[in-house]
Amino acid sequence: MSLTSNARNLRKNQTDAERLLWRHLRDRQLCGQKFRRQFPVEPFIVDFVCLEVKLIVELDGGQHAEQLEYDQCRTEQLQKRGFKIIRFWNNEVLQNTTGVLEAIRMAILKTEY
Repeated sequence: MSLTSNARNLRKNQTDAERLLWRHLRDRQLCGQKFRRQFPVEPFIVDFVCLEVKLIVELDGGQHAEQLEYDQCRTEQLQKRGFKIIRFWNNEVLQNTTGVLEAIRMAILKTEY
């Protein structure tokens, strides 16, 4: 399956946390920035990305506790390409949406200057 097809499939099958966060990020609702979801950034697909400020937001479920080494390698590769990556646990998004949005807002403000 191609990266684009895989990304399309992931967009159709979002987690509850992804769906909730997307409601707040879409349509330039946060700091006027355009976010994309399940977007290919070769060779990966990232959960959310704002290309204008090179900010990636990753949401992690329970499976990520078992793949820390892979996630770290992935983060390093994306950072080498100039992206800032911030990660949140799914339960964090579901239980503290306001706090997560504030952290993303602060990250945007830091990258704009």
